[in-house]
Amino acid sequence: MSRPRVYSIGSGSPFADTLASGLIAQFGRDRLSLAHGLLILPNHRALRAMREAFVRLAEPALLLPRMVTIGDDELSEAAGLVFDGAEGETCPPAIDPLHRRILLARLIEEEGVAGMNRPDPENAFRLAAELARVLDALEVERTSLEALQAINRDGFSGDLSDHWSQAYAGLSRLAARYTEELSQRGLIDQTARRNLILEQTTRQWQGAPPPGFVVAAGISTAAPAVAELLATVARLEQGCVVLSGCDLSLSKDEWVAIQGTEQEAGEESHPQYHLSVLLNRMQVGLGEVEAWPGDPPPESIALRTHLVAEALTPARFTSAWHRPGKPAPLLEHVSVHRFAGPADEAQGIAIALREALEVPGQTAALVTPDRALAVRVAAHLRRWGIMADDSAGQPLSQTQHGTLWLAMARLVAQNFAPAALLAVLKHPLVMTGEARRDWLDGARWLDKALRGPLPPPGLAGIAARLNGKDKRESKAFALARDWWRDAATLLAGLDLRTGETFDPAHWLEAMRTTFEALCGEAAWQGSEGRALAELVTAQQALLHEGPQRLARAALPGLTRDLLDTVSIRPAWGGHPRIAIWGLLEARLQRADLLVLGSLNEGVWPQLAAPDPFLAPRIRRELGLPGLDFRIGLSAHDFVMALGAPRVIVTRAERDATAPTIESRLLLRLAARGRPDQQGSDLVALSARIDEALAEPRTTRPEPAPPAAERPRKLSISNADLLAQDPYGFFARTMLKLSRLDPVESSIGARERGNLVHDAFERWAEQDAFAAGRLIVRFDEAAAEQPLDATMRAFDLPRLRAAMAWADDQLNRARGEGREPLLWEQPGELDLGRLRLTGKPDRIDRLADGSLAIVDYKTGSNPKARQVQQGFALQLGLLGMMAEEGAFDSAQGKVSAFEYWRLNRDQKNQTFGWVAPMTLGKDDPRTLAEAASERLEELAARWLFGGEPFTARLHPDYPGYGDYDQLMRLEEWYGPQG
Repeated sequence: MSRPRVYSIGSGSPFADTLASGLIAQFGRDRLSLAHGLLILPNHRALRAMREAFVRLAEPALLLPRMVTIGDDELSEAAGLVFDGAEGETCPPAIDPLHRRILLARLIEEEGVAGMNRPDPENAFRLAAELARVLDALEVERTSLEALQAINRDGFSGDLSDHWSQAYAGLSRLAARYTEELSQRGLIDQTARRNLILEQTTRQWQGAPPPGFVVAAGISTAAPAVAELLATVARLEQGCVVLSGCDLSLSKDEWVAIQGTEQEAGEESHPQYHLSVLLNRMQVGLGEVEAWPGDPPPESIALRTHLVAEALTPARFTSAWHRPGKPAPLLEHVSVHRFAGPADEAQGIAIALREALEVPGQTAALVTPDRALAVRVAAHLRRWGIMADDSAGQPLSQTQHGTLWLAMARLVAQNFAPAALLAVLKHPLVMTGEARRDWLDGARWLDKALRGPLPPPGLAGIAARLNGKDKRESKAFALARDWWRDAATLLAGLDLRTGETFDPAHWLEAMRTTFEALCGEAAWQGSEGRALAELVTAQQALLHEGPQRLARAALPGLTRDLLDTVSIRPAWGGHPRIAIWGLLEARLQRADLLVLGSLNEGVWPQLAAPDPFLAPRIRRELGLPGLDFRIGLSAHDFVMALGAPRVIVTRAERDATAPTIESRLLLRLAARGRPDQQGSDLVALSARIDEALAEPRTTRPEPAPPAAERPRKLSISNADLLAQDPYGFFARTMLKLSRLDPVESSIGARERGNLVHDAFERWAEQDAFAAGRLIVRFDEAAAEQPLDATMRAFDLPRLRAAMAWADDQLNRARGEGREPLLWEQPGELDLGRLRLTGKPDRIDRLADGSLAIVDYKTGSNPKARQVQQGFALQLGLLGMMAEEGAFDSAQGKVSAFEYWRLNRDQKNQTFGWVAPMTLGKDDPRTLAEAASERLEELAARWLFGGEPFTARLHPDYPGYGDYDQLMRLEEWYGPQG
């Protein structure tokens, strides 16, 4: 073995191009010589970058060296090693990642964890991912199960809380059981298998080096097995290791401070820390690392690289940052843009990327760990027809196939609740082709029929709702019933009536068959369909390994977690000059413009998630990296990205919920140098791009149909609407439009009113208002209504108290000579050119022979001012009809107009009270006389005349809202609220 040959390519030089040109210069004697060598890279994205670099430098052509990958930096998934002869019979097969997670979920469910003795399958599956990371970390650092048990047996070097002691003991049990389960199956973990392959390769190459050159480039993981292999490669006769971004300008003191000593811990959050650990395990000193031969970076980038290194130096070495009388140096071609929110940030980044395309041949990329930001930027770019090459792909849960599969899981979890059902029926993947139009027509009729309160659960509940009667939507109910008979058969398999838990095999098979029935040939087509088919097939094969009972409520979360394990990456063919990279993908790649997005604390760098199994002290005793180790990796990524020719750094000053904190990396950078703010003001452009052109507002709607086409029959409720909102009257009576109830609306005022009226009508017809019987009739009516638990718990007791008051109130009044004459009886009054209709809640004969109009109110009644201004005509018009003989059994002079309020009387703190209504002492007219005059005025203006039905005629009146969208209110009146 010779002296180690270790090189570094600085952040100011494009790694792939610099490495490729150096390899061609050293080993490319002719077009064939490179093919004899081996190039070891960290991941597949780096492999793709190197291929592109060789293509750019090949003149006219050459054979590439053999290129293999060693795995990603976290060593959390299978390596891509394909070294000849490295894999022998002594290396058992690795367990599939999905198989491992399902197996660990079952073990967690059986063993329990600290603070959660028997977690449900959903939580167990999520904890399985955390446990897998811990087991991988232990395997990477070669910490055996015996070491775990030894520390647990011998005790810790200090007190530990009961929670962590229990968690650690639980981890030991789970690790032991998991190892036993793997042994029974003849499997090992992928990380363990890779370690074995790396160790075999290291031993083989130490005895028999491979022919040709061997170069390991861009690998920064400090795992012992990887470090040993790199140490071997560095000492091969034709081998070398090329690091990315190792800072060769660091002084010995700075390097020691970063690396740490036996007495003092190192700076884990420093961008060079992971490289110091790697070099230490390779037994290579910083002074032995040389610069890779190549053209030096431009002076401006070299200066920037030096300033960035100074900005992130350990705190004890920052005294030389600022010198008296000298301004902070300028960071040329680095600009920082701070946006108000993430939507503005995404818009600004998209503008910067689009602007880069104006320069011929220029490439641009967004680098960010924030996937939400990346998705937003990609969506904004599509407005210009730019399909960005997004390296992360898309989780299966966000694809068409995945969203339908997840919607079906929600449908089962919510037991055919209307919103979940309609989400499945209207999904774009369901019934594609010629049948799609008829299918959507039926789904829309069902949508209309299911609006209102939640029906009973299951398919039986949907059928019960459709078989009910609704006078307003009778057509929708009839059409929906006809269509639903066939549609329900396709969903019958998902109607699991086995309670709140059931067999996962039964559920998954029902999901599969229903999915195929709904989607037909499109079920498993395309890359998304194939990925879902593979996942479902694997899940079915592994069901026996996981929990044997599933809770209904856990299905959506468990399904999403499973779908998120699969990413659908775009096929080759994204935009050739615009890309979106994660931090891992960006490490060895370079673009002319790099946009570093979401420089907020907790995003870049990401704050390490707490380990639910190992306390920080236990991690140290086991020799695992601390929680700040990832911060150091993020800092290194930041440093490398700042070496691009032009850099834009962005952040949002708040996220969706709260203000954000600027990243420590950006704060350090701003403390050492001044960003160069030349160029486009992205904040201003982001705010302006969506501004509409200055156009005059549209005019207020004023439909004016001919008088001959206007209604000649008017109900008293529509008379109120005409007085309050002429445009609403036009929309309801002439356009025949009414507001749809929300899907799964809560039981509200209408249901309470219907219940009260039903109880009063039963009391009148069956008991002739006998004392003490209203409560009985109310209970009967309530038992027949589909009331939700909230109403039964809170509203019914209050309404029962109001019913008791009404029973007592009426029977005491009857004792004083008052007698009910009619109730819920419709009447009509011919006024010549107009016919007025109405149905009073009740009309009573008073002791003096006059009449009283009574209206039941479970909510608030119109205010006196509304009555006086002529906006609430109902009681007055009913009085006028009674005086004019519209009701056969109740004729005469009306002297009392009463609202019987069936809610809390705030003054007396009782339920039930009478609110009499008059015009006030200054108006000698009765309510009936005033209503008659007001009706005559309204009819003359809007029913017999040509006055337009003006929208928002009374803007201060509070009773608007149903037709705001129809009248396009914000286009002429301005935003509301």
